[in-house]
Amino acid sequence: MDSTENSEQNEPRDYRDTLQLPQTDFPMKAGLPKREPDILNHWQKIDLYKRLRAQAETREPFILHDGPPYANGDIHIGHALNKILKDMVVKSHQMMGYNAAYIPGWDCHGLPIEWKIEEQYRQQGKDKDEVPRKEFRDECRRFAEKWIGVQSQQFQRLGIIGDWDNYYSTMHYEAEAAIVKEFQHFVMDGSLYRGSKPVLWSVVEKTALAEAEVEYEDYESRTLFVKFPIKECSDNNLKGAFAVIWTTTPWTLPANRAIAFSPNLSYGVYEIKGERLILCDALAPRLLEIVQKQHEEEKITCEKISDVAGDVLAQTICHHPLYKHGLSKNGYDFAVPILAADFVTDETGTGLVHIAPGHGQDDFELGLQNNIDIPFTIDEAGRYLPHVPLFAGETIYNDKGKGGTANAAVIEALKDVRAVLAQGKLRHQYPHSWRSK
Repeated sequence: MDSTENSEQNEPRDYRDTLQLPQTDFPMKAGLPKREPDILNHWQKIDLYKRLRAQAETREPFILHDGPPYANGDIHIGHALNKILKDMVVKSHQMMGYNAAYIPGWDCHGLPIEWKIEEQYRQQGKDKDEVPRKEFRDECRRFAEKWIGVQSQQFQRLGIIGDWDNYYSTMHYEAEAAIVKEFQHFVMDGSLYRGSKPVLWSVVEKTALAEAEVEYEDYESRTLFVKFPIKECSDNNLKGAFAVIWTTTPWTLPANRAIAFSPNLSYGVYEIKGERLILCDALAPRLLEIVQKQHEEEKITCEKISDVAGDVLAQTICHHPLYKHGLSKNGYDFAVPILAADFVTDETGTGLVHIAPGHGQDDFELGLQNNIDIPFTIDEAGRYLPHVPLFAGETIYNDKGKGGTANAAVIEALKDVRAVLAQGKLRHQYPHSWRSK
């Protein structure tokens, strides 16, 4: 074999002409950063959205009800995913023969926008509560208008097709007027009523919190075992005894209006430190251990005096533990009934649950079912209201979201009337606002 043949064999061969491949006018490289703006400009130039509407004018309409984003900052990956998926739905239905219009909108009411303005105030050293309401609302409106413009351009850059020149927003006066008009219908047909319910509340933001706005963080709470003196009962063994509850929120005790027990648990009267206490049988040994640790200098014993039937508990009424604080009538001289409830367990505490109908959904519903008075004890700033006996003005949480003076004040008052059987601390998961935590 000569050198010419060797060189021909070593040369690389071009096999492209031997392959049967489909032909396309599309470039091999997308070059999207450069080409996408040109495509978008072309769509705007030919008024694509208007042409699509004219083309589909006689078709069956397809409406995508789009939950609007907040106008409070640049879009993020969540916005992009949400809008792109919905844009695919709208475009696909247009191609399937529907008149698939899409009118974008923005939510401009509520905390997300207000919180942004408050952040600006804090940076400037301003107190939001000292800013006139009209001025604050005007700033929120201007802020929302700015970000509607920014987000509109960002969504269009993603290729979202819609009627961007005729968007809606919840702060448009026409939208607000429509809401008032619908509200009037409820008023006129008599279906509107005023009620109350417990809500998660941020004293920093001064607003109710949705479940999605709440995060659970480790928190150390002061705990109390509190004695409620028996006022009325049908069992002689209960006379002079105490119903004992356990709480991680001593500050809710001024709002106590009942005690809950479980018909599925067994209860008894136990003598500890010379006092007769009503406890769940399964939890009495644990309580004895706690009391012994706190009175190591004494020999504490626990003796069961008798069983307590559920129907007896259901007919028993207690005094509030603070009813003797200094005066025979000091605002806590009301009856505290013991009520059956299905949420009481023998996992922790005493098997008897302190019920404050204004501080918890279970408590609230149990109060409604039994026609229990639901007191309002705390204002939006986290302070006891002026009518709360002994504790008016005490703070549950301060304006920084930190613990206030209320817990200590309530505990001290309970100690003064010898209502505290034992106390401690518990580290557990507790709800926090993600904005102000």
